[in-house]
Amino acid sequence: MKQNNDEILLEIKGLTKYFSKSRGFFVKKTSHLKAVDGLNFYIKKGETFGLVGESGCGKSTTGRSIIRLYKPTSGQVLYKGVDLAKLKEKDLKQYRKKIQMIFQDPYASLNTRMTISDIIGEALDIHKLAKGLKRQERIFELLKIVGLSKEHASRYPHEFSGGQRQRVGIARALAVNPEFIICDEPISALDVSIQAQVMNMLQDLQKEFGLTYLFIAHDLSMVKHISDRIGVLYLGKMMEIANADELYNKPIHPYTSALLSSIPIADPILSKKSKREILKGDVPSPLNPPSGCRFRTRCKYAKEICAKSEPEFKEVKKEHFVACHFSSDFM
Repeated sequence: MKQNNDEILLEIKGLTKYFSKSRGFFVKKTSHLKAVDGLNFYIKKGETFGLVGESGCGKSTTGRSIIRLYKPTSGQVLYKGVDLAKLKEKDLKQYRKKIQMIFQDPYASLNTRMTISDIIGEALDIHKLAKGLKRQERIFELLKIVGLSKEHASRYPHEFSGGQRQRVGIARALAVNPEFIICDEPISALDVSIQAQVMNMLQDLQKEFGLTYLFIAHDLSMVKHISDRIGVLYLGKMMEIANADELYNKPIHPYTSALLSSIPIADPILSKKSKREILKGDVPSPLNPPSGCRFRTRCKYAKEICAKSEPEFKEVKKEHFVACHFSSDFM
């Protein structure tokens, strides 16, 4: 975290991911669920880029589209200048070594019929990184790195706690010596007492191995703790991107301000004095998103232009990007 590096490792240009949905019994009608709709952002080498937003806004779909678990509908995923979105499956293998993912559910992401040794060793086998005794030694090394012991190697996922299972998932991601890891809400399924341990371990691993993270989460306070820059998603669109401190201290987009005001304050006196911005209504369906600005149906500042024209996602200050017609009014 807090790397002084201007080298761009990953750049996303116009990324979209639509899911087709058919309706009707006799006459089929196909509509498109716009999970991700034209994202543009970049991630510098060695930094942690946080991605936040309400449930269903497209955070996980973005991560899965980057790593090609979902094939993007359109757009570019440039990793060191190579467009992963256009690569054939056979050509993706070398990039799967460089890009790994830690999943949200540490139990569902592990094969319950395999031992921990086989789960971690599978990556070594696929990429032909180690065999025999070297393979076993590497597995023991990875378990030690994530705070487990070699005695855990012969056990099965159901024999571990949630925090221990997530450590196994992290060890599996580290097995192939990646450069970039997508952390898809890696602590949301864990007990609060364990979350800080996993977060601290991720930060230590980043320093030790020079890793770059895309950290997807809905816990805004935790995202600030780990991220260098943060992007705010709403209904498949990026609303705002800025350095973590600036985003939290001087948010520009009304949606970002509303999200930040919802963070609980531990001090009851300060909590009573704080001004809460309560968003009215529900998130619209991505099958039929609002015209113009996606956020306009819940924005108290919305005007006629917000329905007619989609705001440009532009840089309003250095490395501070906002998609709002009235961004200058909130600066």
